[in-house]
Amino acid sequence: MPKRFVLRAGAIVAASALVVIGAASSASAHVTVSSPDAKPGGYAKLVFRVPTESDNTSTTKLVVSLPKDHPFAHVGAQVKDGWKVEKKEEKLPAAVKVGDVTLTKAITTITWTATAAGIPPNDFDEFSLSVGKLPEGVDALSFPADQTYSDGEVVKWADVATDGAEAEHPAPTLKLAAAVTPVAASTDSSDTLARWLGGGGLLVGLLGLAFGLRPRRAAAVPAVPAVSAEKQ
Repeated sequence: MPKRFVLRAGAIVAASALVVIGAASSASAHVTVSSPDAKPGGYAKLVFRVPTESDNTSTTKLVVSLPKDHPFAHVGAQVKDGWKVEKKEEKLPAAVKVGDVTLTKAITTITWTATAAGIPPNDFDEFSLSVGKLPEGVDALSFPADQTYSDGEVVKWADVATDGAEAEHPAPTLKLAAAVTPVAASTDSSDTLARWLGGGGLLVGLLGLAFGLRPRRAAAVPAVPAVSAEKQ
């Protein structure tokens, strides 16, 4: 294989890896929310991951807003060493039925305030809530958050992506997975098989390209056997 092709291919692979790593680093720097057990109609643990995006200041406060259109009947906040936690309850604009309970007021914000050093520069911490019941018939829940730094700067994680573009400060959003039906499971299996087959086809294509770019040897000309003259 020509040396120039090898160098070019290596450069492309390296550049692609840097793009992927850069995208992952950018995404991980956002305040995010996840859950190990969130299901529509059930109780769940919500985990907010908070990175300190600074080289010389710390995160000293986190305020998380809970959805008012889908309020929770129960909200339990994690108690953390070095942090004071406060819950704020408000009257709802309209009564909302959650399971067998009709809510006219609900907890709408949770505030963690550092009583010590907070989250150091370039580090992260996690803050958890126990909530329920989660709404049914909803694809996702948004939890806008305010992050305060030791120098007084406040970053509002409340943007919503529009037209497919990534928001600069996206609001932490939890996607709710619906129950898996046999049809959905079959579709997922088919998609998985298709992805494996597609990956295999790509690998075969790359191998074919590699072999195709190998320098070919000149084809040997078969020797023509000598024909002896028949005796007269």
